[in-house]
Amino acid sequence: MLNAPGRLGLGAGTLAIVDIGSNSVRLVVYEMVARAPAQVFNEKEMAGLGRNVASTGKLSTGAMRKAIEALVRFRILCEAMHVSEIRVIATAAARYASNGPQFIERAEDAIGQPIELISGDREAILSGLGVIAGFDNPDGVVGDLGGGSLELITVARGEVGEGASVPLGGLALLDRSKNSLKAAEKIVKDELDRLPQVEAMKGRDFYAVGGTWRALATLHQHQVNYPLNVMHGYTLQAKDIADFVKLVEKSDLTGLEAIDSVSSARRPLLAYGALVLDELIKRGKPRAVIISAQGVREGLLYEQLLPEERAADPLLRSARDYNHLRARDPRHAAELIAWSRVILETAGLSGDEPSSRLIESVCLLSDIGWRAHPDYRGEQSMNVIAHAYFTGIDHVGRAFLSLAIFHRYAGLKSSSPAATALRALLPPPILERAMLLAAIFRVAYLLSAGMAGLLPRMPAACVDGRLILRFPDDLRPLASERVVGRLKQLGKLLGREVEIARI
Repeated sequence: MLNAPGRLGLGAGTLAIVDIGSNSVRLVVYEMVARAPAQVFNEKEMAGLGRNVASTGKLSTGAMRKAIEALVRFRILCEAMHVSEIRVIATAAARYASNGPQFIERAEDAIGQPIELISGDREAILSGLGVIAGFDNPDGVVGDLGGGSLELITVARGEVGEGASVPLGGLALLDRSKNSLKAAEKIVKDELDRLPQVEAMKGRDFYAVGGTWRALATLHQHQVNYPLNVMHGYTLQAKDIADFVKLVEKSDLTGLEAIDSVSSARRPLLAYGALVLDELIKRGKPRAVIISAQGVREGLLYEQLLPEERAADPLLRSARDYNHLRARDPRHAAELIAWSRVILETAGLSGDEPSSRLIESVCLLSDIGWRAHPDYRGEQSMNVIAHAYFTGIDHVGRAFLSLAIFHRYAGLKSSSPAATALRALLPPPILERAMLLAAIFRVAYLLSAGMAGLLPRMPAACVDGRLILRFPDDLRPLASERVVGRLKQLGKLLGREVEIARI
Protein backbone atom coordinates (compact mmCIF):
# COMPACT_ATOMS: atom_id res chain seq x y z
CA MET A 1 0.00 0.00 0.00
CA LEU A 2 1.43 3.40 -1.00
CA ASN A 3 1.82 6.16 1.56
CA ALA A 4 1.17 3.80 4.48
CA PRO A 5 1.34 5.50 7.89
CA GLY A 6 4.81 5.31 9.36
CA ARG A 7 6.43 4.30 6.07
CA LEU A 8 9.85 5.94 5.74
CA GLY A 9 10.40 7.95 2.58
CA LEU A 10 13.26 9.98 1.19
CA GLY A 11 12.50 13.01 3.31
CA ALA A 12 11.12 16.48 2.78
CA GLY A 13 12.52 18.40 -0.16
CA THR A 14 12.85 15.45 -2.54
CA LEU A 15 12.20 16.60 -6.11
CA ALA A 16 11.35 14.60 -9.22
CA ILE A 17 11.67 15.98 -12.73
CA VAL A 18 9.86 14.25 -15.57
CA ASP A 19 11.16 15.24 -18.99
CA ILE A 20 8.82 14.35 -21.88
CA GLY A 21 11.25 14.56 -24.78
CA SER A 22 10.97 13.74 -28.44
CA ASN A 23 12.90 10.50 -28.12
CA SER A 24 12.68 9.53 -24.45
CA VAL A 25 10.43 10.14 -21.47
CA ARG A 26 12.63 10.29 -18.39
CA LEU A 27 12.15 10.44 -14.63
CA VAL A 28 14.99 11.69 -12.41
CA VAL A 29 14.50 11.95 -8.64
CA TYR A 30 16.87 14.24 -6.74
CA GLU A 31 17.46 14.08 -3.01
CA MET A 32 16.83 17.83 -2.76
CA VAL A 33 17.22 21.09 -4.64
CA ALA A 34 20.90 21.84 -4.03
CA ARG A 35 24.07 23.07 -5.73
CA ALA A 36 25.30 19.49 -6.08
CA PRO A 37 22.09 17.43 -6.02
CA ALA A 38 22.34 13.66 -5.55
CA GLN A 39 20.30 11.53 -7.93
CA VAL A 40 18.14 9.01 -6.09
CA PHE A 41 16.53 7.35 -9.10
CA ASN A 42 16.84 7.60 -12.89
CA GLU A 43 14.54 5.79 -15.33
CA LYS A 44 13.49 6.32 -18.94
CA GLU A 45 11.21 5.01 -21.68
CA MET A 46 12.26 5.38 -25.32
CA ALA A 47 8.77 6.35 -26.48
CA GLY A 48 9.87 8.07 -29.71
CA LEU A 49 7.20 10.78 -29.56
CA GLY A 50 8.98 12.85 -32.19
CA ARG A 51 9.08 10.10 -34.82
CA ASN A 52 7.34 11.22 -38.04
CA VAL A 53 6.12 14.50 -36.52
CA ALA A 54 7.97 16.48 -39.19
CA SER A 55 6.21 14.64 -42.03
CA THR A 56 2.77 13.99 -40.51
CA GLY A 57 2.47 16.93 -38.14
CA LYS A 58 1.15 14.60 -35.43
CA LEU A 59 2.28 12.41 -32.55
CA SER A 60 1.64 8.77 -33.40
CA THR A 61 -0.88 6.71 -31.44
CA GLY A 62 1.72 4.11 -30.50
CA ALA A 63 4.26 6.65 -29.26
CA MET A 64 1.64 8.44 -27.18
CA ARG A 65 0.54 5.14 -25.64
CA LYS A 66 4.12 4.28 -24.62
CA ALA A 67 4.63 7.75 -23.16
CA ILE A 68 1.36 7.64 -21.18
CA GLU A 69 2.19 4.17 -19.82
CA ALA A 70 5.59 5.47 -18.72
CA LEU A 71 4.04 8.46 -16.98
CA VAL A 72 1.62 6.26 -15.05
CA ARG A 73 4.56 4.10 -13.97
CA PHE A 74 6.55 7.16 -12.95
CA ARG A 75 3.65 8.48 -10.85
CA ILE A 76 3.45 5.18 -8.95
CA LEU A 77 7.21 5.18 -8.36
CA CYS A 78 7.17 8.78 -7.10
CA GLU A 79 4.40 7.90 -4.67
CA ALA A 80 6.40 4.92 -3.45
CA MET A 81 9.44 7.14 -2.90
CA HIS A 82 7.34 9.79 -1.11
CA VAL A 83 8.60 12.47 -3.48
CA SER A 84 7.76 15.94 -2.15
CA GLU A 85 7.42 17.70 -5.50
CA ILE A 86 7.12 16.62 -9.13
CA ARG A 87 7.90 18.98 -12.01
CA VAL A 88 6.99 17.89 -15.52
CA ILE A 89 8.16 19.47 -18.77
CA ALA A 90 7.49 18.64 -22.41
CA THR A 91 9.71 19.70 -25.29
CA ALA A 92 9.87 19.72 -29.10
CA ALA A 93 7.60 16.82 -30.09
CA ALA A 94 4.61 18.08 -28.11
CA ARG A 95 5.51 21.64 -29.12
CA TYR A 96 5.45 20.96 -32.86
CA ALA A 97 2.62 18.40 -33.17
CA SER A 98 -0.92 19.53 -33.99
CA ASN A 99 -2.28 17.00 -31.49
CA GLY A 100 0.21 18.10 -28.85
CA PRO A 101 -2.41 19.85 -26.69
CA GLN A 102 -4.57 16.70 -26.59
CA PHE A 103 -1.53 14.62 -25.64
CA ILE A 104 -0.56 17.07 -22.88
CA GLU A 105 -4.06 16.80 -21.41
CA ARG A 106 -3.84 12.99 -21.31
CA ALA A 107 -0.30 13.15 -19.96
CA GLU A 108 -1.33 15.43 -17.10
CA ASP A 109 -3.99 12.92 -16.07
CA ALA A 110 -1.41 10.11 -16.21
CA ILE A 111 1.27 11.81 -14.12
CA GLY A 112 -1.19 13.67 -11.89
CA GLN A 113 0.67 16.97 -12.31
CA PRO A 114 0.51 20.06 -14.54
CA ILE A 115 2.93 19.96 -17.45
CA GLU A 116 4.99 22.92 -18.64
CA LEU A 117 5.27 22.91 -22.43
CA ILE A 118 8.51 24.81 -22.83
CA SER A 119 9.42 26.90 -25.85
CA GLY A 120 12.61 26.41 -27.83
CA ASP A 121 14.09 29.56 -26.31
CA ARG A 122 13.36 28.37 -22.77
CA GLU A 123 14.78 24.93 -23.55
CA ALA A 124 18.00 26.61 -24.72
CA ILE A 125 18.21 28.71 -21.54
CA LEU A 126 17.66 25.69 -19.30
CA SER A 127 20.33 23.70 -21.16
CA GLY A 128 22.76 26.58 -20.71
CA LEU A 129 21.97 26.80 -17.00
CA GLY A 130 22.50 23.04 -16.68
CA VAL A 131 26.00 23.40 -18.12
CA ILE A 132 26.75 26.39 -15.88
CA ALA A 133 25.66 24.23 -12.93
CA GLY A 134 27.89 21.36 -14.02
CA PHE A 135 31.21 22.99 -14.89
CA ASP A 136 33.71 25.33 -13.29
CA ASN A 137 33.16 28.66 -15.09
CA PRO A 138 32.24 27.31 -18.55
CA ASP A 139 32.88 29.60 -21.51
CA GLY A 140 31.61 28.80 -24.97
CA VAL A 141 28.47 27.50 -26.62
CA VAL A 142 26.08 24.84 -25.37
CA GLY A 143 24.43 22.55 -27.89
CA ASP A 144 21.54 20.34 -26.73
CA LEU A 145 20.57 17.74 -29.33
CA GLY A 146 17.28 15.99 -28.65
CA GLY A 147 15.01 13.91 -30.79
CA GLY A 148 13.08 16.87 -32.18
CA SER A 149 15.33 19.91 -31.97
CA LEU A 150 18.80 21.35 -31.45
CA GLU A 151 19.21 24.22 -29.01
CA LEU A 152 22.30 26.44 -29.09
CA ILE A 153 23.15 29.09 -26.49
CA THR A 154 26.26 30.95 -25.37
CA VAL A 155 27.52 30.75 -21.76
CA ALA A 156 30.12 32.96 -20.10
CA ARG A 157 30.85 34.27 -16.60
CA GLY A 158 28.00 32.29 -15.10
CA GLU A 159 25.38 33.77 -17.43
CA VAL A 160 23.52 32.54 -20.51
CA GLY A 161 23.38 34.62 -23.67
CA GLU A 162 21.07 34.52 -26.64
CA GLY A 163 19.72 31.11 -27.60
CA ALA A 164 18.25 29.51 -30.70
CA SER A 165 16.24 26.37 -31.44
CA VAL A 166 16.12 24.60 -34.81
CA PRO A 167 14.38 21.34 -35.83
CA LEU A 168 17.58 19.31 -36.20
CA GLY A 169 16.94 16.63 -33.58
CA GLY A 170 17.76 13.09 -34.65
CA LEU A 171 14.17 11.93 -35.21
CA ALA A 172 13.20 15.18 -36.93
CA LEU A 173 16.24 15.04 -39.22
CA LEU A 174 15.64 11.38 -40.04
CA ASP A 175 12.05 12.26 -40.96
CA ARG A 176 12.76 15.48 -42.88
CA SER A 177 15.52 13.82 -44.94
CA LYS A 178 13.45 10.69 -45.66
CA ASN A 179 16.26 8.62 -44.13
CA SER A 180 18.91 10.04 -46.46
CA LEU A 181 22.17 11.26 -44.94
CA LYS A 182 22.94 13.22 -48.10
CA ALA A 183 19.63 15.07 -47.90
CA ALA A 184 20.12 15.53 -44.16
CA GLU A 185 23.49 17.17 -44.75
CA LYS A 186 21.90 19.91 -46.89
CA ILE A 187 19.16 20.46 -44.28
CA VAL A 188 21.73 20.83 -41.52
CA LYS A 189 23.87 23.25 -43.52
CA ASP A 190 20.87 25.43 -44.38
CA GLU A 191 19.71 25.58 -40.74
CA LEU A 192 23.14 26.29 -39.25
CA ASP A 193 24.19 28.93 -41.77
CA ARG A 194 21.87 31.49 -40.22
CA LEU A 195 22.75 31.01 -36.53
CA PRO A 196 25.04 33.53 -34.76
CA GLN A 197 25.68 30.97 -31.98
CA VAL A 198 27.70 28.89 -34.46
CA GLU A 199 30.03 31.82 -35.12
CA ALA A 200 30.33 32.37 -31.34
CA MET A 201 31.94 28.91 -30.98
CA LYS A 202 35.19 29.94 -32.66
CA GLY A 203 38.19 29.22 -30.44
CA ARG A 204 35.96 28.46 -27.44
CA ASP A 205 34.56 25.25 -25.97
CA PHE A 206 31.48 23.50 -27.31
CA TYR A 207 29.45 21.76 -24.60
CA ALA A 208 27.56 18.83 -26.10
CA VAL A 209 24.33 17.88 -24.31
CA GLY A 210 21.95 15.05 -25.16
CA GLY A 211 21.76 11.27 -25.23
CA THR A 212 22.82 10.84 -28.86
CA TRP A 213 26.03 12.80 -28.38
CA ARG A 214 26.75 10.98 -25.11
CA ALA A 215 26.34 7.70 -27.00
CA LEU A 216 28.83 8.87 -29.62
CA ALA A 217 31.26 9.81 -26.88
CA THR A 218 30.87 6.37 -25.30
CA LEU A 219 31.81 4.75 -28.60
CA HIS A 220 34.79 7.08 -28.94
CA GLN A 221 36.04 6.22 -25.44
CA HIS A 222 36.04 2.54 -26.34
CA GLN A 223 37.71 3.17 -29.70
CA VAL A 224 40.65 4.93 -28.03
CA ASN A 225 40.71 2.68 -24.93
CA TYR A 226 40.12 5.66 -22.64
CA PRO A 227 40.86 4.82 -18.98
CA LEU A 228 37.95 6.66 -17.32
CA ASN A 229 34.40 5.49 -18.01
CA VAL A 230 32.75 8.83 -17.18
CA MET A 231 30.85 10.98 -19.67
CA HIS A 232 30.57 14.31 -17.88
CA GLY A 233 33.60 16.40 -18.69
CA TYR A 234 34.94 14.02 -21.36
CA THR A 235 36.94 16.40 -23.56
CA LEU A 236 38.06 15.92 -27.14
CA GLN A 237 39.98 18.22 -29.40
CA ALA A 238 37.72 19.30 -32.24
CA LYS A 239 39.87 17.59 -34.89
CA ASP A 240 39.79 14.24 -33.08
CA ILE A 241 36.01 14.20 -32.72
CA ALA A 242 35.56 15.45 -36.31
CA ASP A 243 37.50 12.46 -37.64
CA PHE A 244 35.49 10.08 -35.47
CA VAL A 245 32.04 11.43 -36.36
CA LYS A 246 32.91 11.13 -40.05
CA LEU A 247 33.69 7.47 -39.38
CA VAL A 248 30.30 7.03 -37.69
CA GLU A 249 28.51 8.71 -40.59
CA LYS A 250 30.10 6.41 -43.16
CA SER A 251 30.61 3.09 -41.39
CA ASP A 252 28.48 0.11 -40.42
CA LEU A 253 27.77 0.79 -36.75
CA THR A 254 27.74 -2.92 -35.90
CA GLY A 255 31.50 -2.90 -36.41
CA LEU A 256 32.10 -0.26 -33.76
CA GLU A 257 33.32 -1.45 -30.39
CA ALA A 258 30.79 -1.00 -27.54
CA ILE A 259 27.85 -0.49 -29.91
CA ASP A 260 25.91 -2.91 -27.68
CA SER A 261 26.00 -0.28 -24.94
CA VAL A 262 23.83 2.00 -27.10
CA SER A 263 20.09 1.30 -26.99
CA SER A 264 18.57 -0.08 -30.18
CA ALA A 265 16.15 2.88 -30.27
CA ARG A 266 19.06 5.34 -30.37
CA ARG A 267 21.34 3.58 -32.85
CA PRO A 268 19.55 4.80 -36.01
CA LEU A 269 20.06 8.38 -34.79
CA LEU A 270 23.82 8.12 -34.25
CA ALA A 271 24.78 8.92 -37.84
CA TYR A 272 22.47 11.96 -37.85
CA GLY A 273 23.81 13.16 -34.52
CA ALA A 274 27.33 12.71 -35.90
CA LEU A 275 26.39 14.70 -38.98
CA VAL A 276 25.08 17.63 -36.93
CA LEU A 277 28.18 17.63 -34.74
CA ASP A 278 30.46 17.43 -37.78
CA GLU A 279 28.80 20.45 -39.40
CA LEU A 280 28.93 22.43 -36.13
CA ILE A 281 32.66 21.75 -35.81
CA LYS A 282 33.33 22.68 -39.46
CA ARG A 283 31.49 25.98 -39.17
CA GLY A 284 32.10 26.91 -35.55
CA LYS A 285 35.73 25.77 -35.24
CA PRO A 286 35.58 25.28 -31.45
CA ARG A 287 38.70 24.69 -29.37
CA ALA A 288 37.33 21.45 -27.94
CA VAL A 289 34.14 19.43 -27.59
CA ILE A 290 33.18 18.74 -23.97
CA ILE A 291 30.45 16.24 -23.12
CA SER A 292 27.96 17.39 -20.51
CA ALA A 293 25.76 14.96 -18.60
CA GLN A 294 23.79 17.95 -17.37
CA GLY A 295 21.20 19.87 -19.32
CA VAL A 296 17.58 20.96 -19.08
CA ARG A 297 16.71 19.04 -15.89
CA GLU A 298 19.71 20.36 -13.97
CA GLY A 299 18.95 23.80 -15.37
CA LEU A 300 15.51 23.60 -13.78
CA LEU A 301 17.13 22.85 -10.43
CA TYR A 302 19.77 25.55 -10.80
CA GLU A 303 17.29 28.33 -11.54
CA GLN A 304 15.51 27.56 -8.25
CA LEU A 305 18.64 28.25 -6.19
CA LEU A 306 19.26 31.51 -4.37
CA PRO A 307 22.19 33.58 -5.71
CA GLU A 308 24.47 32.56 -2.84
CA GLU A 309 23.75 28.90 -3.55
CA ARG A 310 24.46 29.33 -7.25
CA ALA A 311 27.83 30.84 -6.33
CA ALA A 312 28.83 27.78 -4.29
CA ASP A 313 31.41 25.35 -5.68
CA PRO A 314 29.65 22.09 -6.67
CA LEU A 315 32.80 19.99 -6.34
CA LEU A 316 33.48 21.20 -2.82
CA ARG A 317 29.83 20.66 -1.89
CA SER A 318 29.99 17.05 -3.08
CA ALA A 319 33.33 16.44 -1.36
CA ARG A 320 31.94 17.81 1.91
CA ASP A 321 28.93 15.52 1.58
CA TYR A 322 31.22 12.50 1.16
CA ASN A 323 33.29 13.63 4.13
CA HIS A 324 30.18 14.01 6.28
CA LEU A 325 28.77 10.62 5.25
CA ARG A 326 31.92 8.48 5.19
CA ALA A 327 34.73 9.92 7.31
CA ARG A 328 35.33 8.57 10.82
CA ASP A 329 35.37 12.12 12.18
CA PRO A 330 34.25 14.72 9.60
CA ARG A 331 35.83 17.51 11.68
CA HIS A 332 39.27 16.06 10.95
CA ALA A 333 39.18 17.21 7.30
CA ALA A 334 39.33 20.91 8.19
CA GLU A 335 42.41 20.28 10.34
CA LEU A 336 43.99 18.22 7.56
CA ILE A 337 43.41 21.02 5.07
CA ALA A 338 45.17 23.52 7.33
CA TRP A 339 47.99 21.08 8.23
CA SER A 340 48.67 20.20 4.58
CA ARG A 341 48.50 23.84 3.48
CA VAL A 342 51.28 24.83 5.90
CA ILE A 343 53.59 22.15 4.52
CA LEU A 344 52.91 23.20 0.92
CA GLU A 345 53.24 26.91 1.64
CA THR A 346 56.50 26.58 3.58
CA ALA A 347 57.86 24.34 0.81
CA GLY A 348 57.07 27.09 -1.70
CA LEU A 349 54.47 24.98 -3.50
CA SER A 350 51.18 26.69 -2.61
CA GLY A 351 50.86 28.65 -5.86
CA ASP A 352 51.38 25.69 -8.18
CA GLU A 353 48.83 23.50 -9.87
CA PRO A 354 46.52 21.82 -8.98
CA SER A 355 44.15 24.50 -7.72
CA SER A 356 43.40 25.09 -4.05
CA ARG A 357 39.85 23.79 -4.58
CA LEU A 358 41.22 20.43 -5.75
CA ILE A 359 43.59 20.25 -2.78
CA GLU A 360 40.75 21.05 -0.39
CA SER A 361 38.56 18.44 -2.11
CA VAL A 362 41.16 15.69 -1.84
CA CYS A 363 41.54 16.41 1.88
CA LEU A 364 37.76 16.12 2.30
CA LEU A 365 37.79 12.77 0.48
CA SER A 366 40.83 11.36 2.26
CA ASP A 367 39.00 9.12 4.77
CA ILE A 368 36.14 7.71 2.69
CA GLY A 369 37.57 4.17 2.46
CA TRP A 370 38.14 3.23 6.09
CA ARG A 371 35.23 0.76 6.25
CA ALA A 372 36.72 -1.42 3.50
CA HIS A 373 39.17 -4.25 4.15
CA PRO A 374 42.69 -2.75 4.48
CA ASP A 375 43.92 -4.68 1.42
CA TYR A 376 41.30 -3.05 -0.83
CA ARG A 377 40.88 0.47 0.58
CA GLY A 378 43.08 2.08 -2.06
CA GLU A 379 41.49 0.38 -5.05
CA GLN A 380 37.96 0.82 -3.76
CA SER A 381 38.39 4.50 -2.90
CA MET A 382 40.03 5.20 -6.25
CA ASN A 383 37.13 3.59 -8.09
CA VAL A 384 34.50 5.45 -6.03
CA ILE A 385 36.12 8.84 -6.63
CA ALA A 386 36.89 8.24 -10.30
CA HIS A 387 33.24 7.44 -11.04
CA ALA A 388 31.41 9.55 -8.45
CA TYR A 389 28.66 11.93 -9.53
CA PHE A 390 30.93 14.96 -9.25
CA THR A 391 30.42 18.15 -11.24
CA GLY A 392 32.64 21.19 -11.55
CA ILE A 393 35.65 18.98 -12.29
CA ASP A 394 37.40 17.78 -15.44
CA HIS A 395 38.90 14.35 -16.00
CA VAL A 396 42.40 15.47 -15.05
CA GLY A 397 40.96 16.60 -11.72
CA ARG A 398 39.17 13.27 -11.24
CA ALA A 399 42.36 11.34 -11.90
CA PHE A 400 44.26 13.59 -9.47
CA LEU A 401 41.75 13.04 -6.65
CA SER A 402 41.54 9.31 -7.33
CA LEU A 403 45.29 8.67 -7.40
CA ALA A 404 46.05 10.80 -4.34
CA ILE A 405 43.57 8.76 -2.28
CA PHE A 406 44.69 5.45 -3.82
CA HIS A 407 48.29 6.07 -2.74
CA ARG A 408 47.19 7.45 0.65
CA TYR A 409 45.79 3.99 1.40
CA ALA A 410 47.89 1.64 -0.75
CA GLY A 411 51.30 3.27 -0.33
CA LEU A 412 53.45 5.42 -2.55
CA LYS A 413 55.03 2.47 -4.37
CA SER A 414 51.83 0.53 -4.98
CA SER A 415 50.10 0.32 -8.32
CA SER A 416 47.34 -1.50 -10.17
CA PRO A 417 46.13 -1.64 -13.79
CA ALA A 418 43.46 0.97 -13.04
CA ALA A 419 45.92 3.29 -11.29
CA THR A 420 48.41 2.96 -14.14
CA ALA A 421 45.71 3.85 -16.66
CA LEU A 422 44.65 6.92 -14.70
CA ARG A 423 48.25 8.10 -14.44
CA ALA A 424 48.23 8.53 -18.23
CA LEU A 425 45.68 11.36 -17.84
CA LEU A 426 47.90 13.46 -15.57
CA PRO A 427 50.69 15.83 -16.63
CA PRO A 428 53.86 15.01 -14.62
CA PRO A 429 53.60 18.05 -12.27
CA ILE A 430 50.00 17.14 -11.31
CA LEU A 431 50.96 13.51 -10.74
CA GLU A 432 53.85 14.62 -8.52
CA ARG A 433 51.46 16.73 -6.46
CA ALA A 434 49.06 13.79 -6.06
CA MET A 435 51.92 11.67 -4.72
CA LEU A 436 53.02 14.48 -2.41
CA LEU A 437 49.55 14.86 -0.91
CA ALA A 438 49.29 11.09 -0.50
CA ALA A 439 52.57 11.20 1.45
CA ILE A 440 51.27 14.05 3.63
CA PHE A 441 48.09 12.09 4.37
CA ARG A 442 50.04 8.95 5.26
CA VAL A 443 51.86 10.88 7.97
CA ALA A 444 48.78 12.77 9.16
CA TYR A 445 46.51 9.74 9.54
CA LEU A 446 49.13 7.73 11.39
CA LEU A 447 49.48 10.63 13.83
CA SER A 448 45.77 11.34 14.28
CA ALA A 449 43.90 8.10 13.49
CA GLY A 450 41.53 10.34 11.55
CA MET A 451 40.28 12.03 14.72
CA ALA A 452 39.97 15.77 15.24
CA GLY A 453 42.02 17.55 17.88
CA LEU A 454 45.49 16.06 17.38
CA LEU A 455 46.98 17.49 14.17
CA PRO A 456 46.87 21.15 15.29
CA ARG A 457 49.02 20.18 18.27
CA MET A 458 51.68 18.55 16.04
CA PRO A 459 52.55 21.16 13.39
CA ALA A 460 54.76 20.28 10.44
CA ALA A 461 56.54 22.83 8.25
CA CYS A 462 59.57 23.29 6.03
CA VAL A 463 62.14 25.48 7.80
CA ASP A 464 65.69 26.27 6.62
CA GLY A 465 65.76 23.41 4.14
CA ARG A 466 64.37 20.84 6.57
CA LEU A 467 60.94 19.30 7.15
CA ILE A 468 60.30 19.63 10.89
CA LEU A 469 57.51 17.84 12.77
CA ARG A 470 57.00 19.17 16.30
CA PHE A 471 55.40 17.42 19.28
CA PRO A 472 54.33 18.57 22.73
CA ASP A 473 55.67 16.35 25.51
CA ASP A 474 52.39 14.53 26.08
CA LEU A 475 52.15 13.51 22.39
CA ARG A 476 55.82 12.59 21.92
CA PRO A 477 55.01 8.84 22.10
CA LEU A 478 53.20 9.23 18.76
CA ALA A 479 56.58 9.69 17.02
CA SER A 480 56.89 5.98 16.27
CA GLU A 481 59.27 4.33 13.81
CA ARG A 482 56.46 4.10 11.26
CA VAL A 483 55.75 7.82 11.59
CA VAL A 484 59.45 8.64 11.14
CA GLY A 485 59.61 6.31 8.14
CA ARG A 486 56.63 7.96 6.47
CA LEU A 487 57.99 11.40 7.32
CA LYS A 488 61.23 10.50 5.56
CA GLN A 489 59.22 9.44 2.48
CA LEU A 490 57.53 12.83 2.52
CA GLY A 491 60.85 14.61 3.04
CA LYS A 492 62.32 12.79 0.05
CA LEU A 493 59.50 14.01 -2.19
CA LEU A 494 60.09 17.54 -0.91
CA GLY A 495 63.87 17.24 -1.26
CA ARG A 496 64.43 17.87 2.45
CA GLU A 497 65.92 16.14 5.44
CA VAL A 498 63.48 15.55 8.29
CA GLU A 499 63.62 16.45 11.95
CA ILE A 500 61.53 15.59 15.01
CA ALA A 501 61.43 18.45 17.49
CA ARG A 502 59.70 19.56 20.68
CA ILE A 503 57.26 22.40 20.83
